[in-house]
Amino acid sequence: MKIIYSIFNKSLGALKYALITGLLLSVSCQDILEEDVISRIGNDYLSTPSGLNDGVNAAYSTLRMWYGTERGNNFTVFGTDTYRMGSDGSWKFINQYTNQFDSRTGQLNEIWDESYRGINTCNAIIERAEGITGVNEQTKNQRLAEVKFLRAHYYFILVQTFGAVDLQLTETLVPTKEVSRTPVPAIYDAIIKDLTEAIPNLEPIIRSNNYGRATRPAAEHLLGKVYLTKATSEAQAGDDYSKAEVLLKKVISDYGFRLLPDFKDVHGFGNEINDEVIFAVQYTRDPLTNLQGNSSANPVLNSGNNGHVFFLMEYDTQPGMRRDTQNGRPFKRFRPTDYTLNTIFADRENDARYDKSFVHVFRSNRPGTYNTSFDTSKPSVTFAEGDTAIFLPGVELSVAERATRPYQVLVPSLYTDKLYPALNKFLDPGRADLTQFEGGRDYIAFRLADTYLMLGEVLFRQGKNAEAADVVNNVRRRAAFPGKEAAMEVTAADINLEFFVEERARELLGEQMRWFDLKRWGLLIERVRLHNPDAAPNIQEYHSLRPIPQNQIDRTTGGEASFPQNPGY
Repeated sequence: MKIIYSIFNKSLGALKYALITGLLLSVSCQDILEEDVISRIGNDYLSTPSGLNDGVNAAYSTLRMWYGTERGNNFTVFGTDTYRMGSDGSWKFINQYTNQFDSRTGQLNEIWDESYRGINTCNAIIERAEGITGVNEQTKNQRLAEVKFLRAHYYFILVQTFGAVDLQLTETLVPTKEVSRTPVPAIYDAIIKDLTEAIPNLEPIIRSNNYGRATRPAAEHLLGKVYLTKATSEAQAGDDYSKAEVLLKKVISDYGFRLLPDFKDVHGFGNEINDEVIFAVQYTRDPLTNLQGNSSANPVLNSGNNGHVFFLMEYDTQPGMRRDTQNGRPFKRFRPTDYTLNTIFADRENDARYDKSFVHVFRSNRPGTYNTSFDTSKPSVTFAEGDTAIFLPGVELSVAERATRPYQVLVPSLYTDKLYPALNKFLDPGRADLTQFEGGRDYIAFRLADTYLMLGEVLFRQGKNAEAADVVNNVRRRAAFPGKEAAMEVTAADINLEFFVEERARELLGEQMRWFDLKRWGLLIERVRLHNPDAAPNIQEYHSLRPIPQNQIDRTTGGEASFPQNPGY
């Protein structure tokens, strides 16, 4: 599919600028897509057949504000029980929950403003589509279904993050200050209505002809997650879990998705398009559209998939090593907590996910002889090109045993805020050079293992523990070392909330879900206090919502009296 960037202002509602870029897809039966640059598109263009298609593509581009970005990771990975802060980087106060994290936080404003920019693009398309001629009804209905999927998606992020928000379902054409906070149940009603209306008109296939577009299973997966989340919110209804069950079972059974045989392949570089992926957010390596601060398009959406930098340790200053594209540009932002390493991944005999989620070996790319740094079990080390320079066994080894190794061994007792196991899911060796921040990998937003785990959870919530065990065993058998599949299976007696708390962390670590998961379980405050020492002293009950951006309050008639701030901020 084409991606069109739009500066679609929430207040003005005019499609002022657009940048269309094609993506080269590394998959058989996909064509090389055309690439054009368009700017200063008139407002009437959106009411033409070409404008309809380009406007829909513009609505997709807002997903790049969230998935695989610094802000998306900061608001879902930081401040949880699975990750704490490393030594470097900005925005640490988001993890720490200090009073510096307030309504003036820049990334908070970006999430709010860009979400509404995307919503208003969707609103404009929905309102204008009826008057567009020259487009067949099936295509028009499909495009409308796509933007309803997207509008629901943006509101789902907003309602989980902020609670009651401004519900706008019509195009904003002129500046207005008359807005208000719509109650959470009404927001969920609108999300569910959009997705329910979208599902019949979306393509019922794994991947649409233009990869990256929403499909029927993608909408069903999202609606299943909406019901699962709604069930523990102030909008809860008695049939939320049963409705989620029906949807999630359809995704698993009706479309031909499959769990890949090897867990590591799911996020393998170059394998972003695979049979486990239900929906992915597209990125590109074209510098015209993927460079931070490009003046031709919205810079907030123009930083690429930069998730590759945040989960890495400081390998590049160690003996025998220098920074390269293969090992990544280490921002040292997210450091796994002791809970992640010692509890979530306690079973390393049967479960291969620790082994396959983290980097264990760094091979020398700077040959020579060096004094040791962190591993002083030997005074010096000598490397040829490609020799093991750093080994992370994940368990303690004695000083005597480490001394026998011709490389440095980083054991858990030597972990610091610079040296720790690095998550490998988002590494991007396809970047142009070793300093490039703007990655080009597609971001996997929905995948089948998540569908299985959500289905297991909704079955558990309905007392169907035996069926829940059968469902989650699909994920656990795939996660096993060869020959350990039976040892990985669970029974009805093993199924409880704590099982899902840990299993989702094992399977989905770092995949922008943890903060939302902890919140919907009602465990955010408890688990952060227990497992995140950076955040434990500061987190309070009110932190289960983020602050409303101050600029939104300031630009509302009546200010905070009309658009109140969330309590505590």
